[in-house]
Amino acid sequence: MEATIEVAGLRKRFGPTVALDGMSFAVAPGQVTGFVGPNGAGKSTTMRVILGLDAADAGSALVGGRPYRSLARPLTRVGSLLDAGALQPSRSGRNHLLWLAHSQGLGARRVSEVLEQAGLASMARRRAGGYSLGMRQRLGIAAALLGDPPVLLMDEPFNGMDPEGIVWMRGFLRSLAAEGRAVLVSSHLMSELQDAADHLVVVGRGRVIADTTVVELILAASGDRVTVRTLALPPAATVLEQAGAAVAATGPDTLAVSGLSADRVVRLLGAADVPFSEVAAHRVSLEEAYMELTRDAVQFRASASAGPAGSASRGVAR
Repeated sequence: MEATIEVAGLRKRFGPTVALDGMSFAVAPGQVTGFVGPNGAGKSTTMRVILGLDAADAGSALVGGRPYRSLARPLTRVGSLLDAGALQPSRSGRNHLLWLAHSQGLGARRVSEVLEQAGLASMARRRAGGYSLGMRQRLGIAAALLGDPPVLLMDEPFNGMDPEGIVWMRGFLRSLAAEGRAVLVSSHLMSELQDAADHLVVVGRGRVIADTTVVELILAASGDRVTVRTLALPPAATVLEQAGAAVAATGPDTLAVSGLSADRVVRLLGAADVPFSEVAAHRVSLEEAYMELTRDAVQFRASASAGPAGSASRGVAR
């Protein structure tokens, strides 16, 4: 089966609430695609529609060119982790996976393999109800991998992971994509996606805001701003302004420059014999780029604190 996810024009209402408003994007094989947006943006609903758990009012969601409900032995086509708590707590981790494997015609050997992949082999015979959240996440990942599917969907897989688990998860997601799988990951942890994802689909209020690579999004948000450190502020400012740049002093030895690339700044200052100690292109983090992009799509925002210091602010929906 072709390793793709194709979402086209999805629309979904829950009563008066519009959850999806023309959601459209595609997930290509061989890369990790981050699926990000504020709470209420439609990420979980979209994933549920892809997996046939919710029905869309309009539009389509295809996995390998086919709707999920038409897939035979679906765990061999699509693996998913939506809710790490969706298990029978009295069963051991191994028995939980054996039950799922049996439903797809898979054997015990495959269960052992995914337990090893997920780092749970030593905990496999413990009751799943006693697992920590991070361990339940690993069990959910093992379940998603049972059928060795070409397509994977994971909702907040970093949730509950300790630092070692987060590092493992980043590398694991990249390794899955390197095998040619299409990997869609929803997460609020931008710092983790910056190191794990190749592509980003940013959503807000039920529709796509941006569909681009991580690198391109960061570059676009960073703009053409350059920081210059020099003890010759007035001469440096004059040279750069004459070249068409906007220049502002941000410290006793620092200039913020926009309108020129870092390479051009270096050439101009060098040609004018103006000394400098540093010229650095400004780069925002993925989190900063995301916050700027979704600023007007946030539906739930805390109000500014009013009243005596220490009083709790009340959340308001917007």
